[in-house]
Amino acid sequence: MTQPGIELQELIATMEQRRRKVEEGGGPERQQKQREGGKLTARERIERLLDPGSFLESSTFVEHGRNRLMDGIEAPGEGVVTGSGTIDGRQVFVFSQDFTVLGGSLGKMNASKVTKIMDLAAKTGCPVIGLNDSAGARIQEGVDSLSGYGEIFYRNAVYSGSVPQISAILGPCAGGAVYSPAITDFILMSRGSSYMFITGPEVIKSVTREEVTFDQLGGADVHTRKSGVAHLAYEGDEAVIDGIKDLLGYLPQNAREKAPVKPTSDPADRRNEKLLDIVTPDQRRPYAMQDVIRELVDDGTFLEIQPDWAKNIIVGFARLNGQSVGIVANNPKALSGSLNIDASDKAARFIRTCDCYNVPILTLVDVSGFLPGVQQEYGGIIRHGAKMLYAYAEATVPKVTLITRKSYGGAYLAMNSRDMGADVVYAWPTATVAVMGAEGAANIVYRKDIKDSENPAATRAEKIAEYKEAFDNPYVAAAKGYIDDVIPMEETRERLIRTFEMLANKEETRPFKKHGNIPL
Repeated sequence: MTQPGIELQELIATMEQRRRKVEEGGGPERQQKQREGGKLTARERIERLLDPGSFLESSTFVEHGRNRLMDGIEAPGEGVVTGSGTIDGRQVFVFSQDFTVLGGSLGKMNASKVTKIMDLAAKTGCPVIGLNDSAGARIQEGVDSLSGYGEIFYRNAVYSGSVPQISAILGPCAGGAVYSPAITDFILMSRGSSYMFITGPEVIKSVTREEVTFDQLGGADVHTRKSGVAHLAYEGDEAVIDGIKDLLGYLPQNAREKAPVKPTSDPADRRNEKLLDIVTPDQRRPYAMQDVIRELVDDGTFLEIQPDWAKNIIVGFARLNGQSVGIVANNPKALSGSLNIDASDKAARFIRTCDCYNVPILTLVDVSGFLPGVQQEYGGIIRHGAKMLYAYAEATVPKVTLITRKSYGGAYLAMNSRDMGADVVYAWPTATVAVMGAEGAANIVYRKDIKDSENPAATRAEKIAEYKEAFDNPYVAAAKGYIDDVIPMEETRERLIRTFEMLANKEETRPFKKHGNIPL
């Protein structure tokens, strides 16, 4: 083997020395401090995320633009590691902010590294994953740092719905920096070590005199339970990164493809006798809809999205005979499964995400209506509820609806009825479909008869039974074609699998438009 000459050896040595300096980031001491804080370094995160040996780094030797305030300041790698690699053999693009280098702050060239891999992801049709851990805009670069954020936000928006964008918050993410994750499809946070907010505790204290800690203001539990900003929270960097890989398995590479099929040993014709014990006709007996979902899907595996926010609606991913499906379901154990402002926002966003990425939607219905109340009306429940109606009507993916128990009023429509574009609608024998429940309806429709009766209680009971037989059951709706079939509960899994297979090649077009105008 020919040995390189002395001059070439010196060039190679220089290259290797420069690369080592970039790979060391802020140096061993800062990296150790990062680990002592319970966090991985930027490169360790990438190593955990990607298949071994698959990382192809991009823009390795980029340096910051020189100005009077930045002269003499070194920033190896410009505070962010970018490139591509594979997850379970599927190509992805990734950027990982390096807090050991100037706090991972974003300057013009830092942003250019991120936008470069975003552009490559869009061109090649691959997901983008951002591992966020940054002090925010680099003040020394002034408006250049703001310009950098703008270039990232612009791409977040333009590529939205084209390729999946997933954000992990693994440290600070404050000020303008929060808006990039907010535009992406999913946000995952690490408990105890990450936070998101627009203005920090000190600013809030000076303006409003409120005292609050970083975690109380923008920690993982705040955003997964109160604000609804984040979708999932985990304990530590490793768990967040594993969560990204799990989530990505339910999504396709891009909007032109379908999600990968995962083989399963769970029989497609497995019977669901357990459902007979979970769901009863007695509407006063709540049940855990998650138990219903796990009984129906492959291997009982359900990735619930935003499980701690707006608990009256359940959304998440599962598989039916290996095929990824998005599930939207009422939760009878929270507000009787009624729809309110937060539930409407949560469901509408998830429905649109599924539609973006060709994931079929299964809707499980047990809804009493929209939640009544002055605060709901003042808060704009009309506008927010309309988002669900809009999202279902807009979606062109296969849509199957199963009414498990009650389905009343406007919420019947909001939960993807036939009229709102459901391809197939099923009901169980326990289902009741009407404008409202029999007891409330009888009080209104037969008010005079009950009032004038010698025995109002007996008359009321009689009229309730009369209304149930006439309206409050699945067969009236089935007779009019609003329900395709009333099916045995124990045969539900097989029926759903066969139905989605029947709809696999569905195509549906919409009138030409730039885009619709969802009631935000």
